Formats: sequence, C-alpha cells, structure tokens
Amino acid sequence: MLRLAKARGVPETEVHIDESIQALTRFANNTIHQHVAEQGLVVSIRTVADGRTARVTTNRVDEDSLRAAIDDCLSLASHQPKDTGLLSMPGKQKYRAVRRFDPVTANLTSEERARAVKSACQFAEKHGQVAAGIFSSGQSQSVLVNSRGLAASYRHTNATFSVTMQQGAAASWAKANSGNVRQFDPLQLAKIASDKAARAQNPVELTPGRFTVILEPAAVLDLVGFLFYDFSATAVADKRSCLSGRLGKPIFGRNITITDDAYHPHQLGSPFDGEGSPRQRVSLVDQGIVKNLVYSRRSAKQAGTKATGHGFPLPNEYGEAPLNLVVEGGKISIEEMVSSTAQGLLVTRLWYIREVDPYEKVMTGMTRDGLFLIEKGKIAGAAKNFRFNQSVLEMLRNVEALGLARRATGEEAFEMVVPPMKIRNFQFSEVTKF
Repeated sequence: MLRLAKARGVPETEVHIDESIQALTRFANNTIHQHVAEQGLVVSIRTVADGRTARVTTNRVDEDSLRAAIDDCLSLASHQPKDTGLLSMPGKQKYRAVRRFDPVTANLTSEERARAVKSACQFAEKHGQVAAGIFSSGQSQSVLVNSRGLAASYRHTNATFSVTMQQGAAASWAKANSGNVRQFDPLQLAKIASDKAARAQNPVELTPGRFTVILEPAAVLDLVGFLFYDFSATAVADKRSCLSGRLGKPIFGRNITITDDAYHPHQLGSPFDGEGSPRQRVSLVDQGIVKNLVYSRRSAKQAGTKATGHGFPLPNEYGEAPLNLVVEGGKISIEEMVSSTAQGLLVTRLWYIREVDPYEKVMTGMTRDGLFLIEKGKIAGAAKNFRFNQSVLEMLRNVEALGLARRATGEEAFEMVVPPMKIRNFQFSEVTKF
C-alpha cells in the first residue's frame, strides 16, 4: 500500500492492518446451543495531502482494491477543509516490548471450551439451577506503518468466561477475562454464581436511601469506567470533562490513586496508540488529587507539552483517552469489609448505567445478579434490586476501605484493574420491578 500510494504521488500515507480470530461457545438452559468462529482482516489507510486528511477502510486486499481504496481516500480528503492544526505523521519510534500472546489460549479448541461449559452446566443441574453464558477465546494482531518510517506491531490472545446461574426467580453472575485462559477457572466461577443464586432467594424490599455499600470489582469497574474520557486533554479543553477547572485539586478521597498503565501485568493492549506514539505510564490521580491528563500529539502541541501516547486514529473528534486504567487497591478482603459493616449492602454488579449530570458525574443504573443485605457484620439475606443515582466523584470521596486490585470485567465498561470498595452514603433512589 505504501508503494501504491507513493506511485500515486501521495505526500504522506499511513496504513493500519488489524487481523483477528475469535471463537465463542454460547450456552443456556444447561445446554450448549451455539459454536461460532470468525476470522477477519481489515486494512485502514489514511492519506495527508495539501493540509487535508481522510481515512478509508476495506477488507479487500487484492491490489486493485487497495489501489481503489487509496483513490477513494484522496477523493474524500479533497472534499475536506484544510486543517491548519494537522501535524505531519510521526517518524520511526521506539516501543517497550510487551508479551501478551499465549499459544495455549490461541489454540483453544471448541471441544476444550465445551468441556469447561459442560462442567459448569452439570454443577448447575446438581444444585437445581439453570446455567447460561458464554466462553470465548481468540487472538488478534495489528500493524501500523507510515511513509515516514514508522513501523509498529502488536498481538495478543484473550479469553472470557461469563456465567449466570438461576434458581427460581433468583439469579447471580460471575465473569472473568484474561490474555491467558489458565488465569481463571470456569468451574470456580460457576460455583461462585451458584452460591450467590442460592443465597438470593426470597429477597426483602428495603426503603430507598443512602447505604454503606461494598462494591465488588465488576461494580467498581462499571462506574469508574465512565471517568476514562474525562482524563482526555481534548475533553478538558472543550469543557466536556468533569475535570475541567479541577486539575490539581483534591476531588477524590486521599485513598484514591489512579494511573493509566499499558504495561501493568494484568492489562492487555498495545504499547502504541492510534497515531503510533509510544504509550506512557501516566499518574492521573495521586492521593485524591488530579495530577495529569493524557495527550495526543495534537492536544500536546496545543498545550505546550509532550504526547503521552493515548491518541485515537486520525481523523477523529475525540482526541485521546486512557484505555488501561489501574485503580490502586489495599489489602482488605471482601469478607473483612462485610465483617466490619454494621448495616449495608453487598453489590455483585450494576447494569444499564447512564449519565445524568456530566460535570458532577452523576450516574443512574441498577443493581443486578446479587444484592445482599449486611447486618451486624454478616450477610443476612438477599435484597430486592435498587436503582441508584450517584455521583462518581462523591463516591470516590466516600471510600472507607479498598481491597486487592485485580483485572476485572463487567458489561458497561472495558476491562481494567480495580479493587473492591467499601463506600458510605451510596444513594439508592427506588426499588426496581424485577
């Protein structure tokens, strides 16, 4: 593609190639009902000419199709206004090595996934429950090159197991994700969900209000994850961030420290961003104080600082964002949090989360798949699910205890490293109808 673009007289060309192989086993009613697998390759080309840029994507890789993609890209760019802030493409870069490709995970077969699912379903049947969920595995690789000598490549494997156990009208859930399938045990996850489903029988209806809550990592993830774009320098400059006007101020509790770290051992992701800049480890929040933002090359130049390697592929309107958040944890177990709570709620996970107030980061959503009442340091039984209306900023000022941080996965945000949290005065607004 670089050769074709050069022959076409294109001043600057960028080529991004992504290939993935993904397979999934889906089950419900204690039975596997679907095996699917797909392999795909996508080629994305960006050209820069006369202060204009555009991008075209194709999955056709014969030479005529690639030549046509370049022509389409130039045609599209010619209809764009000149961008006076457009930077030249970066040249050759140095990247920190990361090894996130596991052959065992890459070669996981449908039979191996089926055996793991079978063990979970048999466990459910033995306990009078019904299991449903997915077990997926796959691998992906990407290459980013440009006409100024930049060349970057990355590959990783991934596996996810998610299971919901239902017993009568009650249900609970467990999920894990890793680059190494041996890092989690599907049967153990099924046992966790099964135990919670059994304990979730006959929930009591509580009066809405403010409660001390213990959020398991998936629940923490799905709330804190909504902060990720707020650390974007572009969002702050555009006043679309809850951190606008708050940089350098203590807006969280002193026990809250957040970094973006693509090199953390529990993370996945490439050592370069969508522009080809090397990703840097960035201290975002230190002891409750917002210390830094992340920058693309463009926003860094505008701010008179250095790019941090968090830019999205150009052209885009979003700029940049941290995609490898790590929230520093403590050493207290969830069991110890429960035993130290006179009255409160244990929250397995949240869902259907939406933003109500962008600047105060007030979110609304519901609890799901395991809400338990705590009384006198013990789980007293299940509670009916609540809707919440809670500021994430306030929540992170009210954290009383932190557990061990680990890679967590949920349904509303991308995977990150977070701890369980014990939080006071969490606002529940009403009981839900399910």
